[in-house]
Amino acid sequence: MLDKRSLLLAGALCAVSLSLGACSAEEEKGGRGAPEVGYVVARVEAVPVTTSLGGRTVAFETSEVRPQVNGLIRRRLFTEGGFVRAGQPLYQIDPSLYQAGVEQAAANLASARASAQAAEERARRLEPLAKMQAVAEQDYTDALAEARMARAAIAQNNAALETARINLRYATITAPISGRIGRSLATPGALVSASQATPLATIQQTDPMYVDMQQSSAELTRLRQAIESGGVTAGSASVRLRLEDGSAYGPVGTVQFSEVTVSEATGTVTLRARFPNPRGVLLPGMFVTALFDQAVNPSAILLPQAAVQRDFDGSAFVYLVGKDNKAARRKIVADRTVGANWVVTDGLKPGERVITQGIGNLRQGAPIRPVPASSVQRVGAQPKGAATGGTAEAKGK
Repeated sequence: MLDKRSLLLAGALCAVSLSLGACSAEEEKGGRGAPEVGYVVARVEAVPVTTSLGGRTVAFETSEVRPQVNGLIRRRLFTEGGFVRAGQPLYQIDPSLYQAGVEQAAANLASARASAQAAEERARRLEPLAKMQAVAEQDYTDALAEARMARAAIAQNNAALETARINLRYATITAPISGRIGRSLATPGALVSASQATPLATIQQTDPMYVDMQQSSAELTRLRQAIESGGVTAGSASVRLRLEDGSAYGPVGTVQFSEVTVSEATGTVTLRARFPNPRGVLLPGMFVTALFDQAVNPSAILLPQAAVQRDFDGSAFVYLVGKDNKAARRKIVADRTVGANWVVTDGLKPGERVITQGIGNLRQGAPIRPVPASSVQRVGAQPKGAATGGTAEAKGK
């Protein structure tokens, strides 16, 4: 009796095992046991070619305050570090000598005018006498020459008076431009001269500001060749700044020009951009990083960074949804990023499906179940047959 029951139980177990094996084989044959992966469709987009260049800030205008006459400084008329306007008095040089020079030149001019008046009067008196031959012709000629010389002396003394007035005006040193003035390098009582090498102070206009950037001539040449060949198009002239602490500078600048010569020492070309600086955040001499779109690639493809993997040699590759829903490994060219995406410039065609989720254990030619990456899914989930079998085993226990 026991033998019959054992035989019946063994037969039933074999039947169940065969049934489960057949079901599992059918599921694998139907593809339901393949891992589920998410994909995106490759699309061509216009992607800007962003250039990052280091640079230094440069004042929009810089002027060194220098004396134009000699003398002792009597007063300093500005606050160091403050804002000054063009024409504002900055230093007062002792004007005594220059005031005296003006008075002397004025007196010389008055004397010349009196002499000229006498010479002209004498020439007028001799004119009718010379016509009547009452005086020698030479005397009249000499009188006319003296009158002309007297008029020339007036012009000379008038110029001397103007020069004296200019020197007196230069005794008050004024600001040549508007801007922030630095520390004073001369104090009251210091003797200054028009030929001295050291300036008295420096004025810098800091709104707007320039940023001078250095770009490799080789990189600039490649970019120009790419634009000429039609591979990329010219980009925008707008520039963004990143400050020394890594923070972004708010106002946007504009590229003004690039130098026409290459530095022999560094092999770079200088580009200059102009930025508004109303709050005075930018100071002359700061190191900054400039970011701007020098060109636009009209035929690039953007891929999420999770989709791109690297080989041991550093080359990039992706997995595609291949024929018969099998994973296909493909090498690509992805040299830079834009935001959270890689910019692919070679190796992909529009419309190809690139796997972005569930790529951890993929192999070339492995069967997969692709679904759009934006849909609700269980990427990398266990096959349904395995889950069912585990549950049945648990129930059996």
